[in-house]
Amino acid sequence: MASPKPTILFIHGGWHTPATYSKLTSALESAGYTVHLPPLPSVSPTRPPTANLATDTAIIRAYAEDLLAAGHTVLAIMHSYGGQVGTNALCGLSSAARAAQGLRGGIAHLMYVAAFALPEATCMIDKVREFGHEELLPLAFDFADDMSVVSRDAKTLLVGPVTAGDEAEAELEAYVGGLVRWNGQCMYDKIERCAWREDVGVTYVHCTRDMTVPFDYQKSMVEGMRAAGREVRTVEVETGHCPNFTKTAEVVRAVEGVVRKMGE
Repeated sequence: MASPKPTILFIHGGWHTPATYSKLTSALESAGYTVHLPPLPSVSPTRPPTANLATDTAIIRAYAEDLLAAGHTVLAIMHSYGGQVGTNALCGLSSAARAAQGLRGGIAHLMYVAAFALPEATCMIDKVREFGHEELLPLAFDFADDMSVVSRDAKTLLVGPVTAGDEAEAELEAYVGGLVRWNGQCMYDKIERCAWREDVGVTYVHCTRDMTVPFDYQKSMVEGMRAAGREVRTVEVETGHCPNFTKTAEVVRAVEGVVRKMGE
């Protein structure tokens, strides 16, 4: 008898809202998954911003704890900045850690999708500095005086290549139109804890044509986790930073591959 499918806790990226992932969440639900995608308060048109990484971390941890208290086995999927949030928020909640305490449920797997998978006391900008790219930030991102930020060219830099045609262009316009101002201070907020160090499965989905979190950054984060002794399975998708929109079927296949591994 096949094992029941895990519950998915999806942690979204900067500028995005749950609605911008509707194409992927609908596909996952059609594949038989229950998907939870709580909004991160740092993504908001409120000026000046009133939420940061710590706020987002608290929201996700509380949400995860509620799922686990109900006995859910959870696959955590993190996109972009969501990797910072999930890495920080999900420590001590793995299935192994909870089983050791005689508790049901747990985070069974961490799936990073072009996401920041960094060690403690580091932030997104540390990775940018590591590659000597800090001077390029103003070319990609428009920071206001209150540190709220938007992408200067979301179609090219954030979404990346899409299938040509009028219908695809209209869909792209709608997607980009759904993006929201984000608190750019989150790029500089350092994580305090590191969930991927724990006894939990880890998969990284590389987006090879990503211009927001470049492929080199992604590979270096996987190398860092492996150097720290973690086994990391990788999947490559030839697309930009938003495979949830541009390569939805491939992301669903990657999820199915993770779930098969979880069942072995």
